[in-house]
Amino acid sequence: MDVSYLLFILMLSVFLGFELINKVPATLHTPLMSGANAISGITVVGAIALAGSGNADIAQWLGAGAVALASVNVVGGYMVTDRMLGFFKKKEG
Repeated sequence: MDVSYLLFILMLSVFLGFELINKVPATLHTPLMSGANAISGITVVGAIALAGSGNADIAQWLGAGAVALASVNVVGGYMVTDRMLGFFKKKEG
């Protein structure tokens, strides 16, 4: 692929993402972000595939780093979601 084509896609996705995030009300931002972090488990699958691909050492190191960072993102997403759902539980007493 041509580099200018890839840069066009990158700039378009940055602009679209910025516009979409700005349209989200503040009350919905945290639930959407925690759900997106939990869904990023797909990144873990791709990173594991890269880390175990048997390619050059740099690919394995990058894959291992991606697994670690994506795992932190997934766990954080679940923790925030669990905390938010705790706000809706009835208090005993």
